Amino acid sequence: MKEQVQAEIRTLSDKLDALTHKEPLLLESGDAEKLGELLKEKDKLIAEIERLRGVREEKLSKEAQQLKQLPFSRAITKKEQANLGALKKSVRGIVVVHPMTALGREMGLSEMTGFAKKAF
Repeated sequence: MKEQVQAEIRTLSDKLDALTHKEPLLLESGDAEKLGELLKEKDKLIAEIERLRGVREEKLSKEAQQLKQLPFSRAITKKEQANLGALKKSVRGIVVVHPMTALGREMGLSEMTGFAKKAF
């Protein structure tokens, strides 16, 4: 679902970019009717892109809220990061969030953090 929303945003942004490049040509030609249609289409695309971005942010927010509700979280040490597979096997249900991912940026993390139901 998240990839589908992202792909749709990308497609609409490409269409908006194409319309933006056509705008100066229509201004030069003086075709007011086509220019009006182009501006209406541009407004529709901008509104749809904003709506989809809101959907994406809402989805991230739900995931962030679920992680923050888990009873235990702490930073992952460099030694644990080196062998993340072993950590994930030893701690059932752990979710590791990197600060450079969209979720990590949204949560305001400064270091790789693990969230779990039990202490680890």
